[in-house]
Amino acid sequence: MDSFIGRDPFQSAISQLLSMPDEFESSSNPHARAYMRDAKAMGKTCVNVKELPDSYVFVADMPGLKCEDIKVQVENDNVLTIGGERKREEVTDQTKYLRMERPSGKFLRKFTLPSNAKMDGILAACNDGVLTVTVPKIPPPEPHKPKTIEVKVG
Repeated sequence: MDSFIGRDPFQSAISQLLSMPDEFESSSNPHARAYMRDAKAMGKTCVNVKELPDSYVFVADMPGLKCEDIKVQVENDNVLTIGGERKREEVTDQTKYLRMERPSGKFLRKFTLPSNAKMDGILAACNDGVLTVTVPKIPPPEPHKPKTIEVKVG
């Protein structure tokens, strides 16, 4: 899961997994293959996170995806999940690819939201292949002002 500040050690581990050869992945046991597939899915999607005075904004590139292929959820009351699937083009017998570089498959990113995130006000919009998720902040409480009590002559 990503945090807002600095490079997460988990993200470093994912980067290492992404660089492993596919032969290793195919020779692993089924549980290891599933874990590596999920780790690769998490590493495929780049997300910028910025903090504004009244919100947190997550911006992710989603080229070629329809809005209905993207899923934005909140898990465990504080984990923002951005995921979906980019489907591979159908291949016919008459199609011969000379090069296939466009990624396909599932993708997933998770972010732990801070305690001042307002969960019921989250908005997500996709425009021109860019997903923007806005998480409003709960406004800080007003500073406590002391109550002045009038002293009367007794």
